[in-house]
Amino acid sequence: MSASTAPPQEEIPVPDPAPDPAPVPEPTPVPVPEKRRGADTRALTQLLFGELKHLEPGTPEHHRVRGALIEANLPLVRYAAARFRSRNEPMEDVVQVGTIGLINAIDRFDPDRGVQFPTFAMPTVVGEIKRYFRDNVRTVHVPRRLHELWVQVNGATEDLTTAFGRTPSTAEIAERLRISEEEVLSCIEAGRSYHATSLEAAQEGDGMPGLLDRLGYEDPELDGVEHRDLVRHLLVQLPEREQRILLLRYYSNLTQSQISAELGVSQMHVSRLLARSFARLRSANRIEA
Repeated sequence: MSASTAPPQEEIPVPDPAPDPAPVPEPTPVPVPEKRRGADTRALTQLLFGELKHLEPGTPEHHRVRGALIEANLPLVRYAAARFRSRNEPMEDVVQVGTIGLINAIDRFDPDRGVQFPTFAMPTVVGEIKRYFRDNVRTVHVPRRLHELWVQVNGATEDLTTAFGRTPSTAEIAERLRISEEEVLSCIEAGRSYHATSLEAAQEGDGMPGLLDRLGYEDPELDGVEHRDLVRHLLVQLPEREQRILLLRYYSNLTQSQISAELGVSQMHVSRLLARSFARLRSANRIEA
């Protein structure tokens, strides 16, 4: 009897692998509206001032809260500094000056008065920046119209420099702004009023020495002008012989012995006449009187 053949096993169907899940897109960050950001800053500022008034000045905690107030309100300083962008000063310097005003405002602010801090601080920040320009930058007062035109000339110069790849001429700037070349030159000269030049600085282009080296000096002989005029006025009031003795002694540089021989009088008499002349001159000297 032959061995029985085993029945074939049924194949178990293997399910296809599940497809990879579709990637879920990351949510796009929603920009925070400017009003919302400003409201958050005001709320944080109010909270920090509430903490600050209960802290002892000079303590580490007081410094920490005060520093947080400065950091939170720096956008206020940048906003104020942007108003002076046309002054052709480094914006970092203007922001630093405005930050000093911000610190002063923080130290003087009283939250119990019911005034919003930005309303209180803005005049202080702007005032500090204006004081900086008044005391350290502008050396000559420029008329408002000329200053506004200078801003346009400065902007046109930058645009034309970018377009031409070189510094534009006065005529090109005037044509761009449709003004005369004389007005352009006046604006350029007005722009220099924001920067004082040292008297010791060498002149650009011509290599000439500084202005200080070319200024006139004080003549030491000027001090004697009034005295010489006074002596001339007093001498004519003396007797003729005494006038001659003084001229021989101090203009001809003769000794008393030589004067006595010249006039035919004794040396003692010459000495007495000189002493009497000096006494008269001193009594009539309106400067010493």
